[in-house]
Amino acid sequence: MQGQAFTDDFRTQFNLLMRLRRDVRRFRTDPVDEAVLMRCLDTFRLAPSVGLSEPWRVIRVDSPNARAAALENFQTANAQALDGYSGEKARIYSQLKLSGMQEAPVQLAVFCDDATDKGQRLGAGTMPQMRHYSVVCAVTLFWLALRAEGLGLGWVSILNPEQLARDLRVADSWRLIGYFCIGWPEDFSDTPELERVGWEDREDALPIEVR
Repeated sequence: MQGQAFTDDFRTQFNLLMRLRRDVRRFRTDPVDEAVLMRCLDTFRLAPSVGLSEPWRVIRVDSPNARAAALENFQTANAQALDGYSGEKARIYSQLKLSGMQEAPVQLAVFCDDATDKGQRLGAGTMPQMRHYSVVCAVTLFWLALRAEGLGLGWVSILNPEQLARDLRVADSWRLIGYFCIGWPEDFSDTPELERVGWEDREDALPIEVR
């Protein structure tokens, strides 16, 4: 295709989609339509993956026992993280809502299968971490698809990944990429919550070095 591939209006809307993507921690408890969720999950198959290895492994965390274990994991890790701060940072941290695990109707644990034979190790021989990056690419497409449907995603990283893997009884070769809460956000903003509460500032421009 030559020339302008997309319209100015499309690019404007795409830019808005990225700005409103946001990491969501505050969810309504309304259920998510299964067809909408499956449509968004299908975007995993559109993602690039090193050697076409498609190393993503998705666990849907539905049972009360599995959710309780994941929540306890987060609460333990979160308390340990708070102990690592002091003064004003500790005060702000203690007031942050860092997961929507108690409200989000859909919860997923996404892993990378480091032992997959698919792809024949192409591109991953010198950089095996490319499989992990491939899963992150897939998650990013999924994230944008959810937002386009009006849904939100919260990425919970304050967890013990080895404990979660044991609790979910996954293969030894699987490595946790992220635990994701999905549902209808209470609201959307184009400003990160951590910026709004004074935890950190976003860079005004991308720093680029030239060699």
